[in-house]
Amino acid sequence: MASGLVMEPVPITSQKHDPAWKHCQMFKNGERVQLKCIYCSKLFKGGGIHRIKEHLAGQKGNASTCLVVPPDVRALMQQSLDGVVVKKRNRQKLDEEITNITPSPHGEVDSLALHSDVSNGIQLIGAPMTVEPNSELLVNQEGMTSERSLDRRKRGRGKHSFSSHGAFGVTNSAALGSRKVNNYVHEAIGRFLYDIGAPPDAANSAFFQPMIDAIASGGSGVEPPTYHDLRSWILKNSVEEVRNNTDKYRAMWGRTGCSVLVDQWNTESGKVLLSFLVYCPEGTVFLESVDASDIINSSDALYGLLRRVVEDLGVKDVLQVITSNEEQYMVAGRRLTDTFPTLYWTPCAARCLDLILEDFGSIEWINAVIKQARSLTKFVYNHSVVLNMVRRSTFGNDIVEPGVTRYATNFTTLKRLVDLKHCLQVMVTSQEWMDSPYSKEPEGLEMFDLISNQSFWSSCVLIVRLTNPLLRVLRMVGSEKRPVMGYIYAGMYRAKETIKKELVKREEYMVYWNIIDQRWEQLWHFPLHAAGFYLNPKIFYSIEGDMHNDILSGMFDCIERLVPDTKVQDKIIKELNLYKSAAGDFRRKMAIRARDTLLPAEWWSTYGGGCPNLARLAIRILSQTCCSIGCRQNQIPFEKVHNIRNSLERQRLSDLVFVQYNLRLRQMVGKNTEQDFMDPISFDSISIVEDWVSGKDMCLEDHGSSDWMTLDSPSASTMLLGPSNDDAEELGSGFYDYEIFGRGKDSEEENVEDNVENH
Repeated sequence: MASGLVMEPVPITSQKHDPAWKHCQMFKNGERVQLKCIYCSKLFKGGGIHRIKEHLAGQKGNASTCLVVPPDVRALMQQSLDGVVVKKRNRQKLDEEITNITPSPHGEVDSLALHSDVSNGIQLIGAPMTVEPNSELLVNQEGMTSERSLDRRKRGRGKHSFSSHGAFGVTNSAALGSRKVNNYVHEAIGRFLYDIGAPPDAANSAFFQPMIDAIASGGSGVEPPTYHDLRSWILKNSVEEVRNNTDKYRAMWGRTGCSVLVDQWNTESGKVLLSFLVYCPEGTVFLESVDASDIINSSDALYGLLRRVVEDLGVKDVLQVITSNEEQYMVAGRRLTDTFPTLYWTPCAARCLDLILEDFGSIEWINAVIKQARSLTKFVYNHSVVLNMVRRSTFGNDIVEPGVTRYATNFTTLKRLVDLKHCLQVMVTSQEWMDSPYSKEPEGLEMFDLISNQSFWSSCVLIVRLTNPLLRVLRMVGSEKRPVMGYIYAGMYRAKETIKKELVKREEYMVYWNIIDQRWEQLWHFPLHAAGFYLNPKIFYSIEGDMHNDILSGMFDCIERLVPDTKVQDKIIKELNLYKSAAGDFRRKMAIRARDTLLPAEWWSTYGGGCPNLARLAIRILSQTCCSIGCRQNQIPFEKVHNIRNSLERQRLSDLVFVQYNLRLRQMVGKNTEQDFMDPISFDSISIVEDWVSGKDMCLEDHGSSDWMTLDSPSASTMLLGPSNDDAEELGSGFYDYEIFGRGKDSEEENVEDNVENH
C-alpha cells in the first residue's frame, strides 16, 4: 500500500546546516522521509544525510558512488566527512577526560551530574569545557537542580543507572557542551565584528578559519596582538609576504605576458580614484591607487600615468592596457600605443557588456516586464511573513539574484523568477497564502494576478533567452577561473547567434544586434580578441572551410605588433601552416582530445613544441584577460591615503591598502562563488539590488511585516535552478554564420565589399 503513495517534496529548512543538504532533495513517502541525489537521482530510503554525503564523496561502504557529481562538490563532501571523523575523535577524547575525572567528596552526586535526565530533558555538565572562563556560565544557563532532587533520582534509578544510561548521558552532555561552547565563541566573534563595524561577509574571508585555528592552537594562554603590534611588525611582515607573492607573479610575466588594468571609481565625497592592477593567469596584483580627481578629463595626464606604470613594469612584459572606454582614455591609449608599438590599448569588455544590458533594459516592452517583476519582489522583500512563505515554497531560494552589476541584476533576477515559476504558482494557490491577510491586500492581489499571468511568463522566458548569452560572457570576463582572451569573441558570436535564432526575422533581431554593435564596435576591431579566437584549438578546428578575413587580419596584426623581430614573424607565418593542417604533434590523438580538456594556453604549452615561435606568441595572447574591474573595495581606506598629510602615516596607510587589496585579490583565484551567496536584502548587496527590494517608504506596516528577527535565512537549493555549467564549455563548437562575423551585413553584401577590396 505504501508503494502507491505519492512522494511529496519537503522543503529543506535553514536549520539544516550540513553542506550535503544543498545537493539533495527531501521527499515524504507516507510516514517515511527519503532523500534523493540531485545529480544521479538515486533515492535513499535510510541512512540520513550522512549516507548522501558518502554517496557524493565516492566513499565506499554504506552507499554507492555518484558518477555524475561535479568534482568540486565531491571534494567538498570528502572534506566534510574528514571533519566528521576529527569531531568524533575529539568527542571520544572529551568523553575519556570526563570519565577519568577524580571523584569529588560528593562522589555519587557528582557522578550523576555527568548524566542526562532522559525523562525531564535536563542535561548537566560535570566537567568544565575547553573555554574555562565560561564553564560556570554554561551550567548556570541550563539550570542546576538541587542535591536533594539528584538524590531522589539516584535512588529511583537504582544500582544499574550508571551502566544503563552512562554512555548516553556522557555523549549528550558532551554534545550539549560543544554546542554551548560554539555559541559562546560565535557570539564573542559577533560582538567583536559588530564593534569594529565589519560587514557580515567578513566570515566569508579565506583567512577567517585559519585565524580561528591559530587562536585555538595557542590554547587558553594566547595573548592578542596590541594596537602597536598591528601597526608595526605584523603589518611589516604582511607587506613582505604580499611583495614576495607579487614577485612570484612577476616571474611569470616573461612567459605569459601581463595586462595592466585601470579601474576607475568614485568615492562618496566625490573623489575620482584610479587603481592600477596587473593580471596574469597566476592571479591579479594591486600596484597602487591614484587620486585623479583633478586630471580625469585630461588625456595628457592620463597618458602620463599609463606610461609611468608600463615603464615601471617593463614594456617587454606588457601586452595590453585595459581602461574604460571614455574619450579621454581612448586618446591616451592610442598615444600610449604610439609610444610603445609592442602593446595594445583595449577598452574594458565588462563595462561594454553592462552598457549593452542597460540598453536592452531600456527597450519599451522589456522595461515594462522588468517593472512588473519588480513590483512583485518589492512586495515580497518588505514583508517578513511573505518572504518566509516564498523561501519555504522555493526550498530556501531567493527570487532576487544579485548580478555582477545593477543592469545585470535585472536579467539574472528574471531568470531566477522563471526557474522558480512553478514554486511561486503553487504558493499563491496554497491554503496558507489564501488564509494570509497579505493575500487580500492590493499588492498581494497584484502578485497573485502576475504569477498567474501566462503572458508575463512568456515575456520573461523570451527576455531570458535573449540576454542569457550576454550574462554568460559577463560572468566569463569577470571570473578568475581562466584567462578569457580565447573565448570572448566566441562568446559575443554566440550571443548574436542566439538572438537571431530566437527572433528569426531580420528586422526584429537587427534591433538587438545594432545595440550590441554600437557598444561593441571598438572591440570587434581589436586584434587580440580575434587572435584569441584563432588560437583557441577547440574553436579553430571546429570551423569548416576558410577562416573569416577579420579573424585572419587580427591574427596578422598581433604578429606584427607583438613580435617586432621580422625574422621571427616570418617563422611564425610558416608555423601557422603546421597549426592549420594539424601537423606534427598537433596530429596526435592526445592533442586532439586535449583540445576539449586543456585550457588553450596549456594546450600550446604541451603540444606546441614543434612551433616554438608561434607557441610562445599563442601562450602570451591566450593568457590575458579582457576586464579592468578589480574586486570589491569596501572597507579599504583608499580615500584616507590621499587625504592624510603626514608622510609617514600616509606611507603606512598605503602599505595597509596594498596588503588589504592583494589579500582580497588572492581569494578570487579559483573561488567558488556559489558557496558564499549573499542575502539580497543585506547591506552588502543593496547597491546592486536596490531597484528590486526597496519599499515605498520606511514605515512599519501592519501585521508585524517588517520584523527581520522572524526571517528564515536563505539556504539556496541548486536543484531548482538547474546545473551550474562551465560558461566557456557552453560555447560549444561550430561558427558558420558569416552575417555575424560581418556584424549585420548579409553574406552577399559582404562578398561584394570583399571583391571591391581585392580589386
